[in-house]
Amino acid sequence: MITPASAVVSAEQKLASTKEDDSGRDPNAPSWRTLLLVTPLTLVFLAFFVVPILLVIAVSFFNYESYQILIPAFTLQNYIDVFTESTTWDTYLATFQFCLIVWVITFVLGFALAYFMAFYIRSVTWQMVMFLICTIPFWTSNVIRMISWIPLLGRNGIVNSLLLNLGVVRQPQEWLLYSSFSVILGFIHLYTMFMIVPIFNSMVRIDKALIEAATDAGASQWQTIRHVILPLCKPGIAIGSIFVITIVMGDFVTVTVLGGGQVASVGKSIWTDLSYLQFPPAAANAMVLLAIVILMIVGLTRIIDIRKEL
Repeated sequence: MITPASAVVSAEQKLASTKEDDSGRDPNAPSWRTLLLVTPLTLVFLAFFVVPILLVIAVSFFNYESYQILIPAFTLQNYIDVFTESTTWDTYLATFQFCLIVWVITFVLGFALAYFMAFYIRSVTWQMVMFLICTIPFWTSNVIRMISWIPLLGRNGIVNSLLLNLGVVRQPQEWLLYSSFSVILGFIHLYTMFMIVPIFNSMVRIDKALIEAATDAGASQWQTIRHVILPLCKPGIAIGSIFVITIVMGDFVTVTVLGGGQVASVGKSIWTDLSYLQFPPAAANAMVLLAIVILMIVGLTRIIDIRKEL
């Protein structure tokens, strides 16, 4: 006969057996096999992420002379220059403007295309075909894709020739190329796909019964999008926004190719310092940019929980 006392003793023995195996070792503790599997990834993370950032931080406090002499020292002058020079403030302001405009346009385009593929294309095969078509431009270099805009937007390009032939303008429009317009157009061309994918991933997870319920309740299509689809897509929108904002903040290739030296950005400023071997100011500027991007990501993740998409 099992007494209450014996039942308690048996339960305690079972609890103890789950904590320790026959060798007296906690089975929940990581084994040497687990540590062996994690070690390569940890080493790669340390070697290619942590160590480079630490080196950049160290160089940002160096002094420098001429174009190639680095003086190991602790000085805040590089950071003081970043925060006090009006040119740097104008550069950051221009970069923020690029980010805002590109984010708004890529969000509108990305949401519309993702909505079309998720709710109007029912076949998974055709959805894959659409994604394949969207990824075709990524089969070549970003530089080549940016250069391809030059014969299209140039003074004697296709767009200006068409406008002249139609009588819309009387002379070629210089603002189409080597301007903020061309840089923003290049950003949209490059990074809209980074907004489409996470939003589409959120949309395909939405229970169609919710949309049917909203329709049965008398909601219009726009009301359904606003009150049902958009709130449920917030994690995907946040992830796409992180992709677009972080890449645009540091992009210098697009600004260099399509800006033609007439447009400034933080990434272009850092690249210019590096080209003149002025590593300390470039490092300080890079760390400030990294801190701003991290703060933006943290703020966005505080507002929207993106763990649902991970």
